[in-house]
Amino acid sequence: MITPVTSGWSNWSGRQRSRPIWLAEPTSEADFIRAVELATTDDLKIRAVGAAHSHSRVAATDGILVTTDAWQGLISVDLDARQATFRSGTRIHQAGPWLFPHGLALANQGDIDQQSLAGAVATGTHGTGPDLGNLSSSVAAIRLVLASGEAVTTSPIVEPELFEVARLSLGGAGLVTELTFGLRDTYRLHERLWSEHPDDVLARIDDLVGATRHFEFFWLPGRDRCAVKTLTETKEATLDPRADRRRERIGWSHEIISSVRDEKHTEMEYAVPAENGPACFVELRQLILTEFPDLAWPLEYRTVASDDLWISPATHRPTVTISAHQDIALDDRPLFDACEDIFRRHQGRPHWGKVHNLAGRDLNELYPRYRDWWNVRNRVDHDGRFLTPELAALQPAT
Repeated sequence: MITPVTSGWSNWSGRQRSRPIWLAEPTSEADFIRAVELATTDDLKIRAVGAAHSHSRVAATDGILVTTDAWQGLISVDLDARQATFRSGTRIHQAGPWLFPHGLALANQGDIDQQSLAGAVATGTHGTGPDLGNLSSSVAAIRLVLASGEAVTTSPIVEPELFEVARLSLGGAGLVTELTFGLRDTYRLHERLWSEHPDDVLARIDDLVGATRHFEFFWLPGRDRCAVKTLTETKEATLDPRADRRRERIGWSHEIISSVRDEKHTEMEYAVPAENGPACFVELRQLILTEFPDLAWPLEYRTVASDDLWISPATHRPTVTISAHQDIALDDRPLFDACEDIFRRHQGRPHWGKVHNLAGRDLNELYPRYRDWWNVRNRVDHDGRFLTPELAALQPAT
């Protein structure tokens, strides 16, 4: 169904807004194709949106907005290959319970699970763990509708260059209809939480990261303390009776990894080489303590495994990600601009779904295959049907 838009669109936080002309709500692949055909006929830009959880304008359009809210579900499971195919609008928090009866689970997921699978893959969303890649790195195949109106399935062996673009696409390659993920057997995790001074955390950061499957901390500026969280894989089904149940729990991975983050905020995150993570954090902490002493929001510190995606922030290097947050009622520019200067000095690459100020010439220097990504994207969408002004500004100079 395609209907005129009577009110504007905004992302989850309300910070990013646009006024599309048409709203498409597909319930079949044919509906996705019709939306692309309308965009071509009326010479409009077209973009898909899932949960609108990105803090950037990656999904904003003044043309046709395609919502995948009505396009959710588990399509098929291949137990031998340990793969499953989902409709693109499926939320991450739905995937775990649907996979569980088949004895399968995502290898990892982020600390928020409200995003659509397609949106999370398109922006390189990740969790934490030095041996665990982002969600895009676990994609085995993608089906999408191109600007031509053709629906194609891509994989490492079928249209492999298009696959490299589609598995971290920024929404710029086409309308994703299905995603196939590589999976693992179900597993339980033991969560431990504690508070510690940042100097003590940093003094043993390598041991903390190496000792558990998942490690992260939130530094709370007002208290100058770290809220630390570790997740360790376990065969145990219940906690030891002596455990502090306020600070420990055991559950299946999809029940434990993510947490509730309802407070509206805006966010900047950069990925730096893992060896630069501690020093980058030290500089950010000092900046905030001296120049932003009233900041009420934390810095988050996580790890991501190296991968080979063309424009993944973790491409070809073990990675630490650090994110800064600000209240949506406040101007985020002073904080984020100051943080970005530090991130860039540490060879940082921005999270595609969060706030950054880099242009195409900057990004081209950070990714060895950046120009290749754009060449393939432009080849399959030579009229720029999926190319919004915000995405166009990220093109490398010719």
